[in-house]
Amino acid sequence: MIKIGITHGDINGTGYEIIFRCFENEEMLSLCTPVIYGSPKAATFHRKSIDNQTNFIVRANVSEIRDHSVNMVNCFGEDELKIEFGTATEDKDKIAQVSLDKALKDVQQENVDILVTAPVTFSDGTSQADYISKKIINGSNEPQTILIADRLRIASVTENIPLQQVSKYITKELISQKIQTLRSVLQRDFCIENPRIAIIALNPKEGESSFAGTEEKEIISPLVQEMFNEGTLCFGPYSAEYIFSDNNYDHFDAVLTMYYDQAMVPFKAITHGEGYRYISGLPFIVTSPAHDAQYEIAGKGIASVDAFRNAIYAAIDAYRNRKQYDAIHAHPLQKQFHDKRDDSDKLKLDQVSEEDDTEVTMI
Repeated sequence: MIKIGITHGDINGTGYEIIFRCFENEEMLSLCTPVIYGSPKAATFHRKSIDNQTNFIVRANVSEIRDHSVNMVNCFGEDELKIEFGTATEDKDKIAQVSLDKALKDVQQENVDILVTAPVTFSDGTSQADYISKKIINGSNEPQTILIADRLRIASVTENIPLQQVSKYITKELISQKIQTLRSVLQRDFCIENPRIAIIALNPKEGESSFAGTEEKEIISPLVQEMFNEGTLCFGPYSAEYIFSDNNYDHFDAVLTMYYDQAMVPFKAITHGEGYRYISGLPFIVTSPAHDAQYEIAGKGIASVDAFRNAIYAAIDAYRNRKQYDAIHAHPLQKQFHDKRDDSDKLKLDQVSEEDDTEVTMI
């Protein structure tokens, strides 16, 4: 059974609540084996606070986990963790990092198959994607976060940078890299053979007026046309208003915006809290609910589990899709188009003599 490593996120948020409320449905245990990286004492406190009866079994390490049960790897021993619902305490970052570090180590060593992280944003503004990138690949290949809900998939060329600096990052090289990364993820992890990607303009009215900016005319439009001519199905640039109104995004497999708010604002408006984040560009699958630690409702037992549950479903599907994709492409057959007179798809069989000019068209 697929083993899912689960981090407890922000200790003062709704992390434990959404985990336990998700797995109180025993049918979830027929899909995967959850491994929570956390504190049994903190988990018990959270569970009592929301009057939840989900049982979990404490394991000394990941080698002891069992299928059909909620497993917890104790990352804190007998330490008492101070919990203050809805408060950004000094040690909440460190507590979240201990859980994440242990889970990352196990998923790298293939002790668990995939990783689903409960929400946390570190005090310095670092996202979990940034943190994981530095831990796993030392920032050499920045991961791409994709916001997903049903058929809506949104990525962004730039993420954690000030708005006034965005235009400096809008280069052909970076946009091309993001398009190709997004295309590759859709093919490998989502089984979309030739994905259609909508590109969002940086400026209002797609840069029709020179007063609005020239990035569309000078950079984005030429690049989109160039990549389309080379076989990448990218289209645009479109205005965000056009794509995200009247469900026009549904005509595409993914949308690439130029900056973070261009993606997150319409995403939250459309998905109503049911979406999740998919962190691509890593050697393993990582998903997370698209909401934050939800301080305003922490400890009240009213947090929705939809986004967390969807993140688990997506991680399981992507894990299976990736294994299938990699198996299919591990030993591809050599292309056998040998006709020397033109570039048509014609195959000459070995048994046809060189003197015989008979051609067999490949079907």
